[in-house]
Amino acid sequence: MTPPSAGKTRRARIRIAVAAFLALAVLAVLVLLTNLPAADQPPGPASPEPSLPTTSAPAAEGPAVETSSFSGSGDVADDAAIWVDPANPANSVVIADNKASKGGGIGVFGMDGKLVQFRPDGMIGNVDLRTGFPLSGKPAVLVGGNNRTDDTLALWTLDPETRTLAPVAAGSIKTFAPNYGFCMYRSSASGKFYAFVTPNEEGSIQQFELVDDGDGRVDAELVRELPISSITESCVADDELGHLYVAQEDVGVWKYNAEPDGGTERAAMDKTGAGRLVADVEGMGISYGPGGSGHLFVSSQGDSTIAVYDRSGDNAFIKKFAVGGNGNIDGVSGTDGLDVTALNAGPQFEQGLLVVHDEDNKGGTTSNLKYIPLAFVLE
Repeated sequence: MTPPSAGKTRRARIRIAVAAFLALAVLAVLVLLTNLPAADQPPGPASPEPSLPTTSAPAAEGPAVETSSFSGSGDVADDAAIWVDPANPANSVVIADNKASKGGGIGVFGMDGKLVQFRPDGMIGNVDLRTGFPLSGKPAVLVGGNNRTDDTLALWTLDPETRTLAPVAAGSIKTFAPNYGFCMYRSSASGKFYAFVTPNEEGSIQQFELVDDGDGRVDAELVRELPISSITESCVADDELGHLYVAQEDVGVWKYNAEPDGGTERAAMDKTGAGRLVADVEGMGISYGPGGSGHLFVSSQGDSTIAVYDRSGDNAFIKKFAVGGNGNIDGVSGTDGLDVTALNAGPQFEQGLLVVHDEDNKGGTTSNLKYIPLAFVLE
């Protein structure tokens, strides 16, 4: 018979041996799993959402140009639309809204950032443009915006020679009240032109068809409404692929069919709080590449960054970046509206141009716009 003390010692040794064996077995399994190809990894618990990269986003090289300030003070410059002169890229312009409640309107800036023209046409919320609009039998550059002063569509034509705007709306084209944001769409399927207007509260996004009224003016007909549950400003349409992207500020980006018979179905392209967008979600723009390639740019105002997505397919996330300063030109903060083109926009912007709103424009009396070579962003 084994003495009690000897039994206890023996049992302790057995427990130690078993524990050691189990530890070695677990270690062997972990080593095996680590060396498995990614496709063979066993499923595990969902990883938590990444923390907000408010300080980790790399900075693009600073702006090459900034616009002069509008008259007045405060955050009045907001959104932009780029017109590229195909015959003389250096003659291209950036058309920008002035959303001031007093003295608001629309301005045309040259590629040197200097103001070419300003029209005090009201509190313009957002601005967009399309070339080739058939007006009086000739193709025109049609510029549009939403006028928050009287809740109407604001429409102009751009003269490519003088680089100035002239009003062209056929009377007062009413939208819902109050309107907030705006974008345009040219259908590759029908060739028709449309305008979208967004609300600053729960309501509906309105889609208007834009038409020549026969007297050299542009009229509009409401063709669709898309319900939305909260404040929504920016939108952008992909003319080639037929998509409409809408930025619901506290929620994220929705993707719709841009055609008037496309219904109300939508898909969530991205959401706030998932590590890429920090509310408010603001400006959006599309750079077109061949064969459906290119990029969708989205302004993440909450952390003053720009998120970049693939234009095609499910809009895979590519990167996000901040815009730093460059010499006497300050960096970008409080990003709101933006526009982008991959076309040659003149010296310094031969490979494309990104225009971004800067709320805290150091040294200026109002917010302004920064011009960044697209190559700096996509390299």
